[in-house]
Amino acid sequence: MKRMLIAAAAALTLATAPTKAQDYPTRPVTMIVPFAAGGPTDIIARLVAESMSKTLGQQVIIENVAGAGGTTGSTRAAQAAPDGYTILMGHMGTHGAAPGLYKNLKYNPSTDFTPIGLAAGTPIVIVTKKAFPADDTKGFVSYVKANNDKITQAHAGVGSVSFTTCMLLTHQLGVKATAVAYTGTGPALNDLVGGQVDYMCDQLPSVIAQVRAGTVKAISIALPERSPALPNLATTKESGLPEFQVSAWNAVFAPKNLPEPIKAKLADSLSKALDDDKVKARLLDLGAVIPQGKERGPDALAALVKSEVDRWGPILKSVQQ
Repeated sequence: MKRMLIAAAAALTLATAPTKAQDYPTRPVTMIVPFAAGGPTDIIARLVAESMSKTLGQQVIIENVAGAGGTTGSTRAAQAAPDGYTILMGHMGTHGAAPGLYKNLKYNPSTDFTPIGLAAGTPIVIVTKKAFPADDTKGFVSYVKANNDKITQAHAGVGSVSFTTCMLLTHQLGVKATAVAYTGTGPALNDLVGGQVDYMCDQLPSVIAQVRAGTVKAISIALPERSPALPNLATTKESGLPEFQVSAWNAVFAPKNLPEPIKAKLADSLSKALDDDKVKARLLDLGAVIPQGKERGPDALAALVKSEVDRWGPILKSVQQ
């Protein structure tokens, strides 16, 4: 009799699990943003979350969990229950560069998450304080090299995109600027606007408003071709720094072992958000690159994460030596 009851309970569990997944979501979903509010990851997360909420029929609530270059929030997401009620807006830093920077990283970007989909590509821009004594790439490089001992470079924390990409830049220039860490891009950018730091490298969506307003100075964009969002801004390729070519990305993840029906619903809601005219227009205005077709799905994201970990690992290890 006892064996029969155990078997019946197991059968009931198996029968009801898919039903629960099909009914998902029945309450609000938390999207962790592993940086302070106001940065590019936060901006993109809020744009897509609002549209995803409409598709899912439940609100997607943003929770900013800053710290350790985005790895604190990412760790929390990785350790959450795989029920679809905790998801993460990760990016190149948390899911590409982090393994090459943190020896004791508490998660594996490739195995501890269920990839949902790519949200947006984000070109990198070199920006300086308004009073910086150079207006173009050539002048910037000359000034940084001549003032290596006193120049300051802001970033959003070790492992962040701003940290990783500027680390690559200073390595290529053969300098070691004094790096000033912040809890996110927002606070770092605030100090750049205020003139407390000299320059930073960051994603176009986070700096474009300040560039357009003239509160910071854009030096160049790390792309082979100019961005439609800032057509007058020269690329690093055309302005004498062709080796500095780098772009970031933001993507949605869930904890590993997420049931397939929930994964499919989240991926569908993200894809519909990227096709939403208002979201699309806003992302393009910010200078983001919207993935198309299969580029935005779970399989493509899984492949991207693997390729980025493989790409950044050797680079960051060589830079830190």
